[in-house]
Amino acid sequence: MFRFILSRLGSGLVLIFIVTTGTFFLTHAASVPVALNLAGPAATQEQIDGINAQLGLDRPLITQYATWVQGVLHGDLGRSYFSTEPVSDAMANRLPVTMSVVVLAMIITLIISVILGVLAAARRGVVDTIIQAISTISFVFPAIILGIVLVFVFAITLNWVPAVGFTPFLESPSEWFASVILPAVVLSIGGIASLSAQIRGSLLDELGKDYIKTLRSRGVSERSLLLRHALRNASGPAFTTFSLLFIGLFGAALFVEKIFALPGVGTFGFTATIQGDLPVMLGLTIFSVVLVVVVNLIVDLVSGWLNPKVRLS
Repeated sequence: MFRFILSRLGSGLVLIFIVTTGTFFLTHAASVPVALNLAGPAATQEQIDGINAQLGLDRPLITQYATWVQGVLHGDLGRSYFSTEPVSDAMANRLPVTMSVVVLAMIITLIISVILGVLAAARRGVVDTIIQAISTISFVFPAIILGIVLVFVFAITLNWVPAVGFTPFLESPSEWFASVILPAVVLSIGGIASLSAQIRGSLLDELGKDYIKTLRSRGVSERSLLLRHALRNASGPAFTTFSLLFIGLFGAALFVEKIFALPGVGTFGFTATIQGDLPVMLGLTIFSVVLVVVVNLIVDLVSGWLNPKVRLS
């Protein structure tokens, strides 16, 4: 197990190196006019050259990259070209916003998906058809339309929650929940459709296996067969889908943050990409790759625990 974890961590480091290196050189290849964006369209060439020299953008590309790597190895992700704020501090300030929405969305997704998936597999017939129809509708329904509808109903008409903005949890748990519940619901819609379908399919496969028939012949109740035996064995593929959703929601969070004016990582990264703020882009890239590596490692470990037949190698 220890060798397995070391192997995955080593692969993760290689992945971080490849992705960040590619991001660095591809961004420079795009020739984003950082200095011009900073100085404004009326800037003279002398002003642009001065900004490039100040930021070190006039140095050879390989030298810039080596300097950045050296800083990362010492725990320094650099400073934003535009706000001069340390990238690590900027991410730390914005990450709780995105994490609040994503984690709450995943909780909603998991609870509703398990209920729908189990009901669809257990009831079959009309109930199964209705649940699959609901899942399909939720998958194809545009999230932006749902967001607008929810804001109109619950924020503007009923005035139950704020339409935009974010309140930190430590400042007021109730206001925090009110500020993230609508974005979380919007973000969870597509995930519910895919995860409930995965749970349903895996459960149906398990319920058709010989060990279930054997347990049923011994008088084990259908509820116990479904919840204690089939659901646990079916949870491996579902957990993999759940983990992929968790990663994917960080990308989808950008649209939700735009709709609800949330100062999260998605909006921060989108702005940095448009401006060509390379330190911010690279810092977010490192975070994204580390997130993927950690989540995949957790998936492998939990899958092995859920299903002893899974061998980690």
